Amino acid sequence: QVQLVESGGGLVQAGGSLRLSCAASGRTFSAYDMGWFRQAPGKEREFVAAISWSGGNTVYADSVKGRFTISRDNAKNALYLQMNSLKPEDTAVYYCAAGGRRLPLVTADRGYNYWGQGTQVTVSS
Repeated sequence: QVQLVESGGGLVQAGGSLRLSCAASGRTFSAYDMGWFRQAPGKEREFVAAISWSGGNTVYADSVKGRFTISRDNAKNALYLQMNSLKPEDTAVYYCAAGGRRLPLVTADRGYNYWGQGTQVTVSS
């Protein structure tokens, strides 16, 4: 199995940027497709972005397309989410997740086996 730890969350003003990181340990990181999900207070967890094991395929939720970029560095066992033009509605706990290799990329949370503990992102208006 793989252990995941997110970092990089914080408080930012609307229009600002943050870069989230997810450090992986345990099994070979490149064995997994990776995803970012988020959960706002009182709402269900929702898909944000996913990337294939090689980094060659990505998919985004419509709400973040053009603003967020998912990337990975398999040599460093790391996953990233660059978030630009942040909006108050982006406020949530952000989770990284690891799942088996599949195409098309999985956007449902039940498709991911391993989860981090989450990092809080708060965007003020």
